[in-house]
Amino acid sequence: MIEVKNLTFSYRKDKQALHGLDFSVGEGEIFGFLGPNGSGKSTTQKILTGILKGFGGKVTVLGRDISAIRTRDFFREIGVLFEFPYLYANLSALDNLNYFSSFYPPEQIRDPEELLEMLEFKRDFLKKPVSSYSKGMRQRVSMARALISSPKLLFLDEPISGLDPSGAVLFRKIIEDERKKGTTVFLTTHNMVDADLLCDRVAFISNGQIAALDTPKNLKEQNSTRRVVVEYLQASRPGPESEGKTWEPCAEKRLTKILEIGELEAGFSFPHGEILSVHSQEPTLEDVFIRYTGRGLD
Repeated sequence: MIEVKNLTFSYRKDKQALHGLDFSVGEGEIFGFLGPNGSGKSTTQKILTGILKGFGGKVTVLGRDISAIRTRDFFREIGVLFEFPYLYANLSALDNLNYFSSFYPPEQIRDPEELLEMLEFKRDFLKKPVSSYSKGMRQRVSMARALISSPKLLFLDEPISGLDPSGAVLFRKIIEDERKKGTTVFLTTHNMVDADLLCDRVAFISNGQIAALDTPKNLKEQNSTRRVVVEYLQASRPGPESEGKTWEPCAEKRLTKILEIGELEAGFSFPHGEILSVHSQEPTLEDVFIRYTGRGLD
């Protein structure tokens, strides 16, 4: 679906933004492209969507050389949700969607009202101007705009931005549903939780270079300490008069112990009362990102 070989780009002679990127995105895959501001995420997406020219290397999207794309056919096969909603503020949600629908063949178009209902858009705002919408409502209209043409390839830039927790859960479900239909998703985000929950593979980009590329599960396992933290109640030894009795827990004394995963095969061999919890020390995806790049997400 997407093939990138030795991709380079410079905004000027002394400012190279991309330094030879290599990656591919398979059909029906949700591919996360993760990095801090200024790392090259947006530049790469602009090249992949045909907006930015003058790059070096080889890029093919939907089987086409992106540098040679001049036809409407390509743009009719992709959907884009921009980081900042690109909508006409004086038009309503329905007017915006009907206008953008006019760029596509009728057989591709999804029903605007059905899309907005799926996105849980407030019906009493359907015909009110976008200027009166909250950030979350604008994000819903922007997602509807990206989906309106039934794209084969969906570019999503910070899709969960501006949404409350229930809205974030809804958007993740919608993205998953699109993938189930066979849609390929290229996701750029700062949000490592979204990437971990949604993406089949992720690429970490920092300073215009890919620092790591793998599944979230593999990246976390490869960087795991393979330890667990056990929280338990301390066991008190029985007195001489209680000979033969097992140790009793001291409820007021909560302790923790760190064990290697291999030690668990022998059970909890240390003196203890009640086991309260066992937690893996597996790193989060953001922990792994910082290890590879030396930078947090800003």
